[in-house]
Formats: sequence, C-alpha cells, structure tokens
Amino acid sequence: MNDATRLLVMTGLGVAVMVATTLGLQRWAGLRVGIQPLTAALRAIVQLAALALILQGIFQYPWTAGVMLAVMMTVASLTAGKRLKELPYGRRAAVAGIVTAALTVVTAIFAMRMMELTVSNFIAIGGIITGNSMSAATLSGRRFLASSQAQRGEVEGWFALGARPPQAFSRVSKTAIEEMLLPTIDKTKSTGLVTMPGAFVGALIGGASPVEAARFQL
Repeated sequence: MNDATRLLVMTGLGVAVMVATTLGLQRWAGLRVGIQPLTAALRAIVQLAALALILQGIFQYPWTAGVMLAVMMTVASLTAGKRLKELPYGRRAAVAGIVTAALTVVTAIFAMRMMELTVSNFIAIGGIITGNSMSAATLSGRRFLASSQAQRGEVEGWFALGARPPQAFSRVSKTAIEEMLLPTIDKTKSTGLVTMPGAFVGALIGGASPVEAARFQL
C-alpha cells in the first residue's frame, strides 16, 4: 500500500468514526434528524470524487467553468428550496435569491479585479459565494416562516388595517434577515482568532503565500 492509498484509507476510517459518533450523540440527545449526517457524508464523498475528475477537464477547457457555476447554483437552489417547501413561494424565493446574489457578487469580484480571472479562481470564488448564498436563503427563509407563525396575530392585524404584504410582514422580514446575518457577522469578526477559514487554509496548502491566502479569503 503506497502513501496516497494509506492516507485515503485513514481519512475514510476517521470520517466513519466521526459520523458514527455524531449519530450516536444525536440518538442519545433524542434529536429527530435520523441518518441525515450519514447520508450527507456519503454524498460528500461521492460528489468530491466526481468533482476531482470533472475539474481535470474543466481546467483544460475554460468555458466549462461557466457550466460548473450554473450547476452549483442549480444544486444550491434545489437544496434551499427543499428546506423552504413549507413557505409559500419558498422555492422561487430560494432560486431568485441564490442566483441573483451569486451572479452579482462573483461578477463584482472579478470586475473590480479583486482576484485574477482564472478558471481555478472562478470556480473557487463561485463555489464559496454560492454556498454562502444557499445558507443565507435557507436560514432567512426558515426564520421568516417561524416568525410569521409566532407573530401571526400582528400580521393579521396589519392586514385588517388594510396594509399590503410588504408592510404587514416588514417586522418579520427584518427579524429573519437579522437572525440570518448574526452567525456570519460573528464568524467574520473571529476570523483568524477563533476560526481558520477554509479558503485561507486551502490556499496555503495549495502553495500560496500567507498574504495571498489572506487576500483570497477576504
């Protein structure tokens, strides 16, 4: 067994132990998430293996980077939409929010020349922004639904006074957005002190200097 194979085996065993521990802790705590962590881990393994093969071809044909971004936005929209299926127009809102946010931010980053426009940078930045947009859509949407139910009396009161939906749901919307932003704000404030962000570490492992890695993360 060569070094590469041994590392893969050890990584696989480590992931198996962590997932089993997670499932055990969830069952002990009585959480109702079933085997979702196991399913997520298995999907991640398969998808990363496929991605490694696909990226080899993408790096050879730059135009396919745009296709890759479209695939990422599609999967992100479907994932967030599934979480928001109980919210009226939740799926549409997820698609609109993720696609608009990802395209706008990715375009702005390269238009302002914050990063050099290369295939690897485009895919990396596109994946980071799309993933964050997906999390934002899911968190804000679910919070909006929960707040709407909790403050139903207030919302109905606004409607009774003749208010339009934007006014009736104004407080609910603001609360949902604020709650969605808090984890990201806290994580950003603690970057480099509490957390070593993935993009920074990945750039270092890829051979970038600490300064270049920090610029990439920013």
